[in-house]
Amino acid sequence: MAEPSRDKWSEWLLARRDGGDPEQRKKTLEFLAPVRGRVLDNADLSGGETLLDVGAGDGLIAFGALDKVGEDGTVVFSDISRDLLEHSEKLAKEMGESERCRFIEASADDLSDVESSSMDVVTTRSVLIYVEDKRRAFEEFHRVLKPGGRLSIFEPINRFNAPSLPSDGRLFMGYDTASVRDLARKVWTIYDRRQPRGTDPMLDFDERDLLALAEDTGFEEISLEYEAKVAPASVFSEEWGWTPSWERLLKSSGNPKAPTLEEAMDEALSPEERERFAAHLRPLVERGERTMRDAVAYLRSVKNKEA
Repeated sequence: MAEPSRDKWSEWLLARRDGGDPEQRKKTLEFLAPVRGRVLDNADLSGGETLLDVGAGDGLIAFGALDKVGEDGTVVFSDISRDLLEHSEKLAKEMGESERCRFIEASADDLSDVESSSMDVVTTRSVLIYVEDKRRAFEEFHRVLKPGGRLSIFEPINRFNAPSLPSDGRLFMGYDTASVRDLARKVWTIYDRRQPRGTDPMLDFDERDLLALAEDTGFEEISLEYEAKVAPASVFSEEWGWTPSWERLLKSSGNPKAPTLEEAMDEALSPEERERFAAHLRPLVERGERTMRDAVAYLRSVKNKEA
């Protein structure tokens, strides 16, 4: 019997992100553990508090918060994906934690099902990159927090680290494609069509915008940590715990809205062009001959105690 279809958010998070490779999924979660730790440390949780994890996804932050809030605390999972909420509800039940968890289907910019001034902490991880109205999201975070409540955010800064194709067509996803630049441009057109650089919410902000939005919506005691790196793929491989794999690259996508490389190649290229492009790119991938870019921001802020 065929498995029921999942929405694009759960399909990406539970399969396409890691190219359907269970071992890579395990490594990804291991890599994300320190991110979860920093988000929760910045949240400064105490026992008995209530935390709202906006865009909870598969529960990375939310489940990690359970120990922090203790037996008398509550963790609220919020997500636009009913499939991911059901996934987390099932996990919570298996863990015997259902009584300390609540689940709300909502977007980051419309938390109307959450009472004003009802949360001690709001967290997000890689959520605002999908939100068009980021100001409204910050206003909602501020509204649902109690006076003195804390906001703890992690976001990739994709203006810096988004894969790019310079005008000369020499690089494609950090690989040297000068000799097949005509094909690289065709494939890159598919990505650019799905997520135009000028308008896509994943690419329309940077770390300074996050800080400004927090300040403009009434938060105080705002701190932001920004980290950026450009390095050979081998450096990232050691940190992220993955090894170069052509098949995994073919079948993975960078985010829920992006095609896999295989899908982009099939859409952009003829069979002959696809074969030529793969013949050039595959050896580079397998040898790890890639320059990678990565930038992230951690933001912590507090709602005015007199608000």
